[in-house]
Amino acid sequence: MFRSLITRAQRPAVACASFSTRARPVARPLAPLRPSSLANHTRFYSSKSDGARAQNTNSAGALNWKTLAVFAATGAGLLYYFRLEKQRVEAAKEEEARLAKANTTYGKPKIGGPFSLIDHNGVRTTNQDFKGRYMLIYFGFTNCPDICPEELDKMAEVLDTVSADPEIGDVITPIFITCDPQRDTVAEVNEYVKDFHKDLIGLTGTLEEVARVAKSYRVYFSKPPKLAPGEDYLVDHSIFFYLMSPEGDFVDCYAKDHTAEHVSQSVKDHILAYKEKGGKIAPALGPRQSQQ
Repeated sequence: MFRSLITRAQRPAVACASFSTRARPVARPLAPLRPSSLANHTRFYSSKSDGARAQNTNSAGALNWKTLAVFAATGAGLLYYFRLEKQRVEAAKEEEARLAKANTTYGKPKIGGPFSLIDHNGVRTTNQDFKGRYMLIYFGFTNCPDICPEELDKMAEVLDTVSADPEIGDVITPIFITCDPQRDTVAEVNEYVKDFHKDLIGLTGTLEEVARVAKSYRVYFSKPPKLAPGEDYLVDHSIFFYLMSPEGDFVDCYAKDHTAEHVSQSVKDHILAYKEKGGKIAPALGPRQSQQ
């Protein structure tokens, strides 16, 4: 009985111990992560991101180098081209200067010379009649529709401008020489010059006489060939004013595109320079004999 009590007394302890063991089981430690699996997982994720970035970086680098190479090549090509172009231009300028120097003539061109024509009053007139005065000469024809009247109006303006200068005065004789002597008779020329300036002298003559004067002044003129009798026509001719000195020498010439202001100032400059050198200018034309 005593043993039985001991056994019974011990049972609850055993049961309690058994219960305690079950109720409080020992926590089983977590298995540590295996480095290999973590490494594999990390490597898989990292390799994908880094590879994409590396690819983009490599592409951008290759693009930048290609772009720089293209720009460098283009710049070098343009530099080479501009250097060649500069050398070509400089060579062309040197050649032009060489040719200009080789073709340079000293002195004034041989323009003008003796002439003998009939004025608008029927008076035989030569170049000697104008000696001592400046001459402003224009070649044209009375049937000219526009250019000749415009140029003669410009000549009249130049005459008035120059003569109004107190340092110069009336020192120029304006002259109109026809390029169409077949139609421009003395009477025709007489009526024509009245429309432009009171001092304008008109000259005509035979075709041979006019052609000789035109040649000495290097004036070109021509009319259409094979004209029917009475057929109207225009004369093609050079368009210049010729300024001749009191000695009858060529001074200057003025083209159609020169304005009256430009011509006036140029003529003034020539006359004043002539006076400063002691040149003498006749105040009026000398007497002329009528044509017999």
